Amino acid sequence: MSSEALAAIGGIVERGGDADDVLRAVVDALVEHGPCTSAAIYFRDEGAFIPGPRAGTPTATAQTLTPVVYGGAEVAELRTAGTAEEALLARVADLIAVHCLVGWDTGGVPWNPAA
Repeated sequence: MSSEALAAIGGIVERGGDADDVLRAVVDALVEHGPCTSAAIYFRDEGAFIPGPRAGTPTATAQTLTPVVYGGAEVAELRTAGTAEEALLARVADLIAVHCLVGWDTGGVPWNPAA
């Protein structure tokens, strides 16, 4: 597991801020710290995936698709290419899950990703 990438992503998530900014910084960190040549987040919306933040240059190599789950529901998918280990990608998916709720119906409850 790339401890450098995980430390950088952990710091990004811990600092918090606007969900879009956090997610952009996370995909940038995956590429900048080397385990991925490209990284993107796709949000699940009514059964379809909608493109979100991305970094790097997609290649013809196979992508790794890692589900991002919040409260038992798949809210997004982390799509990467490169040498990142599954354990790293699963940990990143856990860290970003709450930030992937952008556009979800919260039932009138104010949304706070830091909560």
